[in-house]
Parts: sequence; C-alpha cells; structure tokens
Amino acid sequence: MTEDRPIPADNTTPASEPAQAWDEAMFAAAAERHRRELQVHCYRMLGSLEEAEDHVQETFLRAWRRRDSFEGRAPVRAWFYRIATNACLETLRRQPRATPRAGPGRLPPYSQFPWLQPYPDRLLDEATPAEEGPDALVVTKETIELAFLAAIQLLPPSQRAVLILRDVLAFSAAETASLLDTTVAGVNSALQRARATLRKFQQSSPPEVAISDPSEQERALVQRYMDAHERADPDAVIAVLRDDARLTISPAGLCWEGREAITPDYKKGFALLGDWRCVPTRANRHPAIAHYLRRPGDSQYRAFSLVVLGIQDGAIAEITTFSEPELFSAFGLTDTM
Repeated sequence: MTEDRPIPADNTTPASEPAQAWDEAMFAAAAERHRRELQVHCYRMLGSLEEAEDHVQETFLRAWRRRDSFEGRAPVRAWFYRIATNACLETLRRQPRATPRAGPGRLPPYSQFPWLQPYPDRLLDEATPAEEGPDALVVTKETIELAFLAAIQLLPPSQRAVLILRDVLAFSAAETASLLDTTVAGVNSALQRARATLRKFQQSSPPEVAISDPSEQERALVQRYMDAHERADPDAVIAVLRDDARLTISPAGLCWEGREAITPDYKKGFALLGDWRCVPTRANRHPAIAHYLRRPGDSQYRAFSLVVLGIQDGAIAEITTFSEPELFSAFGLTDTM
C-alpha cells in the first residue's frame, strides 16, 4: 500500500521539555501545527468529516488536561496521535456501527455507510503545503479516496487503527504498539488480518496515487455534467454515464446499479425538483459538484447536495451523492445563490 509520508520528529515544537512546562501559547502552537493532519487521521478512522473535527477538538482538550503525562522523550506528534486514535476507538466501541455486507470483490455502495461524508480537497491542501518542506505531510490519493475510506470501515476498529498507523502513516510496529498500548506481536497480527481484508477489494489495475491537476478530458466531462443539469437535460447526464455506472444517495441509503436502472428514476426526479445551478469543487481528490436547487415558487437557489464523481475511461462510473447541505461550509460554499 502506498504511504502518506509522515512528518518526522519535529524539533520546532517544544517536544524537548515536559508539556506541563508549556504555557497556553506554546501548547496552542503545537496543536495548530498538527491540527489538519490529525483531522485527516480522525476522518480515516471515523469516515465522518463532522465527527473528525469534533475528535480533533477532544484530542487537544485531553492533551491539555493530561499534559503532565508528556515528558518530552518522544515527538509531540506521536503523543497527539496516541490521544486522537484512542479517542476515535472509544467512540467506535461505545457506538458500534452496523457493517454493510460486501459482495465478492466489490465494495458495498457508499450509501450503505450512512456516516460516510466527503472530505474537501481545500482542507487536504492545508495538510499538504504547496511548497513541500521537510515537515510536509503528503496525503496520497489512494489513502483518502472514498473507496479506501469505505473499505477500512469494514475493518474492526482495532485493525483499522493498526492499518492506518502502519501502512498509511508509516509508524513502526513498536511505535504503533506503544500508541495503542498493545504488543508488537498483536500489531503484526492485526495488520496481517486487515491487509487480507483489503486485498479482497483492490482493483486489478494499479491504483492511481499521484496528486495531479485534472486532465482536460476530465474537466470537459464535468462541465458537460453541470451544463446538462443547468439546461434541465437529464438525457445529457445519462449520455455521459458508463453502462455499469453506480448512483448512490446518502444518508438515504439509495443505490442504482447500471445506466439502465438509473435512467427512469433519474429522469423522474429531475423533472420534479426544480431548477439547478452547479458549482465545481473537489473532494477526496476527485471532481465534485455542489448542487443548488431552486424549487418552484422559490426566488433563491439553495444548497441541496454534494456529488463526488468517479471517472473511468472518459465516462462517469460513479455518482456519489451526499444530501447534506450542512457540509457546504466546509467546502467554502454559501448556503444560497
């Protein structure tokens, strides 16, 4: 599995002295330095953008309260990861989630993970500075895509934590065991089982991991999709779908498999809802669209849904719809147009 390159032991945060000696400004500086990567970590653990932010806040609250437990012998980054990981594990154990049933070789539809939410690329870019320095965290596409997020949600929480810490963040087995209060043997066993589960859902072709600008073909396809909506032309949307395209709507739990199954309900819904305006954005390193809807009798276009598109061989293979207008603000989008 391709790894995110972790931030090395940082010498700029006051990790050389016990945390109980920090004042509030020193602690705030250390926390802010690691805020975004910890949010990405909690997002991977939980699958929810909203819960991830809550758990980052909880991490820093616990760290401040327990600062006398940090003696400065290890990087402060590892200390934050220990607290964040265990906070997520506590939540997952306290509020277990029903695991969707996976078919042979293909992930369940994303709509079967009602807690799963998209992650804005603009926040990923904050975790990955444009001018990469020695302390930059490179978030690879493979480890932030919805497919990866959904796959690791199928793992038991402890296996998920081990896989993320070892295969994504490149902590050693000994470091991971220390973070999770377990043994190296336990870490290696959990990692082996987690990898075996993920292998069932790996694509036959090598995954695309490089982060690059969208191609001209991709931009043109996304523009066709948006133009078709704003022209109220559902046939034009159907025309850019692959034969085996999948449409899901979360958190409603709805799913259509194949263009033939999608077409009648898509056309029906198109006609009933109203007028559309579309704003391009990006989520989980994929093209995404913010849909605004003006219903009959309304004077404004209002935030309606976020759609993440999966593109394959010049056509749309996946339309993942999140009917959660409250997510618009995280993407830097307004509630109305």
